[in-house]
Amino acid sequence: MHRYNVRTTLELNGEGELSLPIHYNYIVQGFLYNHISKRLGKFLHDSGFLFEKRSFKMFTFSRLQGKYWIGNGRIEFTPPVYLTISSPFEKFIEELANTLLRGESLELDGREIHVESIKVHPEPKIGGEVKIKTLSPIVVYSTLLTEEGKKKTYYYNPYEGEFADLIDKNLRKKSEAFYGKRPRARKLKIEMIRKPEEKILKYRGNIIKGYLGRFILNGNKRLLRLGYDAGIGSKNSQGFGMFEVLDD
Repeated sequence: MHRYNVRTTLELNGEGELSLPIHYNYIVQGFLYNHISKRLGKFLHDSGFLFEKRSFKMFTFSRLQGKYWIGNGRIEFTPPVYLTISSPFEKFIEELANTLLRGESLELDGREIHVESIKVHPEPKIGGEVKIKTLSPIVVYSTLLTEEGKKKTYYYNPYEGEFADLIDKNLRKKSEAFYGKRPRARKLKIEMIRKPEEKILKYRGNIIKGYLGRFILNGNKRLLRLGYDAGIGSKNSQGFGMFEVLDD
């Protein structure tokens, strides 16, 4: 398995405002799938990288960045709009970049846009401890059974011990699924730099709760690198768990 280590930011432009639903993650995810080959899209959608019963798509993306205002259940962006995408999976990044660079006219939620530029980010230095800022909310959850035997999704917050524990376990499963390697035992610790911001979003009608903020991550540096490349927590390919590394 090749390691590509490329994070890119797309500068999207077009005529007039870019109007999207407030809960637009599904639209952006669809935009990405629509600009890779059907074969690769089917692989990621149907199976991805497997470990035990879990499937990992091994990519993540940020919230859209740019000037905007909100009204009538819509978010209106004034171009240019910026979208950052990250993946350790070489083929995904290559196909996406090549397709977008060739496409003069693209569509996002039925709106014609074009890619003004693609910026490739240099690799940050990641050791056993990094300060980070989230670019999309971190989502951590468990599926529990109620007394009636019904399934219930419980979302953890950064003040709960399970938050760091489940992120750590998730990264270890990603490592085995993608690299086929069991990482060292050093366990992830998370410290909040400031009070995190709770975000409640919808994805195809389902409520998802996540947290934005600045944190210090301390743990296995290979897992921290994988978290930077593919996202931390759950639902990364739906636009959650992306972070940037802050300079000291």
